[in-house]
Amino acid sequence: MEFSHKPVLLNEAVEGLNIRPNGIYVDGTAGGGGHSAAVLERLESGKLISIDRDPDAIATVKQRFKDNENSIIIKGNFSDMKELLSCRGIRQVDGVLLDIGVSSHQLDTPERGFSFHEDALLDMRMSQSGATAADLVNSLPKKELSRIIFTYGEEKYADSIAGSIVKRREERPIETTLDLAEVIKNSVPERVRRAGHPARKTFQALRIAVNKELEALEKGLDEAFELLSPGGRLAVITFHSLEDRIVKQKMASWCRGCTCPPDFPVCVCGKTPLARLVSRKPIVANTQELGDNPRSRSAKLRICERIEEKS
Repeated sequence: MEFSHKPVLLNEAVEGLNIRPNGIYVDGTAGGGGHSAAVLERLESGKLISIDRDPDAIATVKQRFKDNENSIIIKGNFSDMKELLSCRGIRQVDGVLLDIGVSSHQLDTPERGFSFHEDALLDMRMSQSGATAADLVNSLPKKELSRIIFTYGEEKYADSIAGSIVKRREERPIETTLDLAEVIKNSVPERVRRAGHPARKTFQALRIAVNKELEALEKGLDEAFELLSPGGRLAVITFHSLEDRIVKQKMASWCRGCTCPPDFPVCVCGKTPLARLVSRKPIVANTQELGDNPRSRSAKLRICERIEEKS
């Protein structure tokens, strides 16, 4: 099984980790192993733990790194990385890299059901287990469908789309990607259809809901930061505003320190910053990468470094 995925912001992310040859690092979203390979190239006696919940990705990286003694591969969700590493006697690491969202392989493999461009069963499961997008579309109440589409897809026509889905499924189940895409297309004004495929935001929303991506991101960020040793770095690549907002707010909270009200003359909480931002603004793709890989256009990389806690 070939898991093709062109890593985004590869050099920027790996350089941002400030890798030590004997350090311990985690690639929490291994995918096809692009970022993992770049980290392994910089290691001598160090270790890289590559994690992914997608069986296709795990099969690919196991084959790709089968002869690399510095590689450890784990099937699981990066949101559980503390437990996954603890089971292997690892309780502190020098860096964590997360590349959030759907992979090129998942999008470009029709039978995975992520794309509205190809006809396939409506699936969207990264782990290939659990409830599918079809299960959600055909069972959730209109109000919950509308909430998911509006919140996770930032779709202004969420209520209309949810209503059309409910009406259509009363006639027969919505089982394929093109079936759902057609329902969405008929739920929005003509001018919206001309501006780009109207199914994009709804498919994004369903994918996020099926895989509980934002919940995993919140938990995964906390677990990754707790694992970092002083001087260790967390690098996170996101592809849409919902993810980026979570990462930005998390990193800001770790860097903040004092939480006393502004009108307090002196600090009484005693809290000090736990991290510093490596780059104050998100790092984005350069002109060459934008030309080589259009999917990099929405990517943002944020990096923070854990600092020694003051006693």
